[in-house]
Amino acid sequence: MSGTGARENVFATRLALTNMKSKLKGAQTGHSLLKRKSEALTKRFREITRRIDEAKRKMGRVMQIAAFSLAEVTYAAGNDVGYQVQESVKSARFRVRTKQENVSGVFLPTFESYVEEGSSDFALTGLGRGGQQVQKAREVYARAVETLVELASLQTAFVILDEVIKITNRRVNAIEHVIIPRTENTIKYINSELDEMDREEFYRLKKVQGKKQKDADEAERENELKVSGTGAQATRGPGNDEDGPADILEGDKDEDVIF
Repeated sequence: MSGTGARENVFATRLALTNMKSKLKGAQTGHSLLKRKSEALTKRFREITRRIDEAKRKMGRVMQIAAFSLAEVTYAAGNDVGYQVQESVKSARFRVRTKQENVSGVFLPTFESYVEEGSSDFALTGLGRGGQQVQKAREVYARAVETLVELASLQTAFVILDEVIKITNRRVNAIEHVIIPRTENTIKYINSELDEMDREEFYRLKKVQGKKQKDADEAERENELKVSGTGAQATRGPGNDEDGPADILEGDKDEDVIF
């Protein structure tokens, strides 16, 4: 699943945010290393391609010379000397050994040809006629086999590098276009959720603080009313009733008599 809004299913917590940041850093580091590996392999791949082209051109020229040399041997000896060579050869003197070359963590097999030192089994071949042409044909075909071994080594490395480069490029593209965007989207989601939770917590604390302040103000007003009521009652006293007469002479007042 890839896309702009793709993300991982995680809980929006501080621990998840830390893990996603660590994963993003690891993905970026891995992408950088794989990118450099792909560039190194591609550079070597192009070099091998160039060498394969040169080896094929060289192989064509060498085989052409070898064919003419064999024709000269046949003309000089007067008959085919192939059976004489096959009869005189007991063991192979031209051998191939294998080595490994490390290219950015990829081990490429390398074939190397060599000739065992010792007496030649078909040294007497062509002794009667055409000995010089036989020796020349032998040297030319030795060069042809060396070129063939070199070409086989390059072709093997070419096939291996081609497959490894494809796999590496797929990994680079997967990290660049899937893993990193998905991790970044997950980090953005966690940050937005954490910010929303922080805003909700701040609003809740503000409401709780306002409620406590309101309760404290109401309690303070009630205490003030109680204190003011108790003070007024103490000031009036028992003989200071406002409803009673202020003067005893005003209590019984006779009506005016009109004569």
